[in-house]
Amino acid sequence: MNLDEAILQLISRQEITDQAVLQEQLEEAGHAPSQSTLSRRLKKLSVQKVNGRYQRTESPPVVAAIAPRVSIIEAPPNMLVLKTAPGYAQIFGVALDREEVAGLAGTVAGDDTIFIAVRDPSLLQAVRATVEQLILRGPA
Repeated sequence: MNLDEAILQLISRQEITDQAVLQEQLEEAGHAPSQSTLSRRLKKLSVQKVNGRYQRTESPPVVAAIAPRVSIIEAPPNMLVLKTAPGYAQIFGVALDREEVAGLAGTVAGDDTIFIAVRDPSLLQAVRATVEQLILRGPA
């Protein structure tokens, strides 16, 4: 059983109210994620604390047909800038962060603009290609 499956199984079988408790339970099950890794996995799995306990929450789907037009501007050596319709930048920013794109250092999203920092300038084109695929697919 991988880490994601173990997390989902634990939160569905028992009421877990603290991330440290979840981390201990995972260690007992043979997984040893760091706190930051556990937080990233919870975010990717859409697991949040609801009414005092960790539960899986589903984001409402965004229909690609209503997604706004997005343009990508390269800002070498290691930055991409996405321009969206007002109100869509944060949706795309969260989708990028959840995607765990190789080479992506992080995003900063405003109302209609996202700054994407790339770890290594040699990865700029690969990150751009992944971002373009995400745009075509639409944020989830």
